[in-house]
Amino acid sequence: MNNIYNVVAYLCSYIINTCEEVFFVHYSCISKSEKERTRNIIKENLPQLFSSQEDQIVQLTKENLTDSFFEKLQALILKLTNTKDFFATTALVQTLDQALANLLLEKIGELEHDDFSTVLNTNRELTGVGLLPRCSCEWERKHRLSHCYNRMDNFLFNMLLMENSILGELIDKHFFLPKSLFPHFSKTKKLTIAATALRRERKFTGELYDKDTVQYFKIVYDTDGWQEDNQLVWNKIQEASLHQTDIIVFPEMLGNPETVSFVQNKIQSLTEEEKQQLPSLIVLPSLWQNKQNTVTLLNKTGQIVYTQNKQNPFRIEHQGSGYLEGIIPSRVINILHFEGIGRIAILICKDFLTTKYMEQLMRCFKLTLILVPSFSTGSYDFRQTLDLCAHDDCNVVWINTCAAIEKGKEQNFEAIGAVRKRISRKDDESHTLCKMPPCDKAFKGTCNHDCMFYETLAGC
Repeated sequence: MNNIYNVVAYLCSYIINTCEEVFFVHYSCISKSEKERTRNIIKENLPQLFSSQEDQIVQLTKENLTDSFFEKLQALILKLTNTKDFFATTALVQTLDQALANLLLEKIGELEHDDFSTVLNTNRELTGVGLLPRCSCEWERKHRLSHCYNRMDNFLFNMLLMENSILGELIDKHFFLPKSLFPHFSKTKKLTIAATALRRERKFTGELYDKDTVQYFKIVYDTDGWQEDNQLVWNKIQEASLHQTDIIVFPEMLGNPETVSFVQNKIQSLTEEEKQQLPSLIVLPSLWQNKQNTVTLLNKTGQIVYTQNKQNPFRIEHQGSGYLEGIIPSRVINILHFEGIGRIAILICKDFLTTKYMEQLMRCFKLTLILVPSFSTGSYDFRQTLDLCAHDDCNVVWINTCAAIEKGKEQNFEAIGAVRKRISRKDDESHTLCKMPPCDKAFKGTCNHDCMFYETLAGC
């Protein structure tokens, strides 16, 4: 099976590396006569890709991918590359993308059983592109941003095309979530999100230090009160379960070294029926430890889906000097895939605000949902970046914490979080941004620990 994906990867790489951007502009407006010409070339050389009666592209099966099929395919590719027939070559890629739709859906089912997945093609290093099944998304337009970006992946709908040149030094790991994780989504086409600022108390201190020629800061946690803090996290998870929440998101840096095991033990003490009522995905508050700022993602059974490290260090000002967050980037980005939801990523605070990094992930993986835990003294920068994501058909859930409020900067806390939704042109624009206001007590330094915000994401 890898052979067919290797062929598609080769063809995509060939077009990307040979054709200029204007080619994709022209191909998007291909004439009827040219479209018929390219289709006839493919039919004459690979008739098994078309039905004899209705002249429609047929769905390939594993049994169709014989040596004879590949011989004819390679002969056609040689003919097209020798004549530099780029329109017909692109049409061939589109035809294969459509003909492989059913096999790609089957592949999604197979990948759901893997701990994590690598790309379908084995020639990624050689071609510079990786291929995965492209999960659909209820709120993503079919021709997503084809009017803004002239690229090869504008013409693929069943395969996710990832270019190494865009990914750069990042290392991608992919997780295809089983359908059982969101059991109601196939019927409702809706995703309910819970987010909580958790608490006003700051249970850590920032320590400043120098290394070589740069000033840094690190986080040191108090050792008292971990049990109470973790119980609060668990209470929020249980509260979210009463609202049939699919995902719950906690802020940055409010975890401690015992949070993950505490929550896991609580989940394991539940009956199977009780576990099924929990949020399907639990984005625990991040932990700053060993020069890493790490979010742990649990599923409703208490298993760790993955841990996501913050990649871009935050910079603070102290007494007129700058100090950099002393983290070591891992360069690993984890992407969740789910049919109907698309692709989900967790971007921790500064990762989301680092526009170049955020857009790098958006372009490479066509993200459809970003979860943003943060610890920030204000909301302005997040509000600006949220709009960029809506432009890309990507919904965002951002949650900050009142523990980040600094005296004299209370006015920066217009919102403690927000959900940015893509809506249809028929919907009221006021529904695009759902802000989460902090309570009055937060500005007085007190906290009832009762905040919880809910939003529903649905198709347009």
